Amino acid sequence: MGKTSDLTAVQKTIIDTLHKEGKTQKVIAKEAGCSQSSVSKHINRQAKGRKKCGRQKCTSSRDNRTLQRIVTTNPFKNVGEIHKEWTAAGVSASKTTTRRLMKDMGFRCRIPCVKPLLNKKQRKKRLAWAKDKKDWTDAKWSKVMFSDESKFCISFGNQGPRVWRKSGEAQNPRCMRSSVKFPPSVMVWGAMSSAGVGPLCFLRSRVNAAVYQEVLEHFMLPAADQLYGDADFTFQQDLAPAHSAKTTSTWFKDHGIPVLDWPANSPDLNPIENLWGIVKRRMQYARPNNAEELKTTIRATWALITPEQCHRLIESMPRRITAVIEAKGAPTKY
Repeated sequence: MGKTSDLTAVQKTIIDTLHKEGKTQKVIAKEAGCSQSSVSKHINRQAKGRKKCGRQKCTSSRDNRTLQRIVTTNPFKNVGEIHKEWTAAGVSASKTTTRRLMKDMGFRCRIPCVKPLLNKKQRKKRLAWAKDKKDWTDAKWSKVMFSDESKFCISFGNQGPRVWRKSGEAQNPRCMRSSVKFPPSVMVWGAMSSAGVGPLCFLRSRVNAAVYQEVLEHFMLPAADQLYGDADFTFQQDLAPAHSAKTTSTWFKDHGIPVLDWPANSPDLNPIENLWGIVKRRMQYARPNNAEELKTTIRATWALITPEQCHRLIESMPRRITAVIEAKGAPTKY
């Protein structure tokens, strides 16, 4: 008959099992082959558990709720600002404690998602457009050439203020910042289809109708020959002023090219936006010293886009449309 500390793992298991079955300590001691006092001490120790050790917390549950309310109300503040507001409420804690508690609550400092600024009328039109296109097949979308302009900068480090949010809150409206189309300085025009990408056009001036029609003539038409050959296709463009000008509409009619109707402020519906994102992510460690080196880097990175990548993005169109319908016209994660 040994002491409690001398009990083997097998004996402890027998004691726990028989105790759960309601057996008396005398019966348990006989079955486990130990003294009744050892059984009693083991059962009492299991019931009480070990007392927690370590330094006592310097904040109460109420203090922690105050911190969570501050972060939730002002998710774009940095740790220093949050800590200052929290201590002003009467809490005594260090900046390190503030950061640690925020992490324990599930908050992480992330770059906020950017959503297009949509009014009620635009959401209604997006919803109507999505419902009209919900039955389009992958084969039909493969006949659409998507186009867009994008601005590239020599430095990709400045991405604006960060936001404190929890996992799964990337699309929460309070954790997003609004963007307004269209950027004043557009530098690169590109096009894609399910067959791959077309040549890039670097724009040297502000895009008006005349400049845009030159881009269509010298870059879009060669891209169409490259991607579609003699097959028919539909061209996609957004509603920028140069795109929707009467002279531009006349240009498309004269060339016999149908243009896909497109809802305003809808970059989440355009798969080429994802291509721009891929190119910029691949270029994040590039350090071009001037505009010419930047152009060279963009061309080289654009050339690495594969037809398979483009095909997968085109296949995502039905899912994008479903997401818009479910969101009732609101911006989606794409």
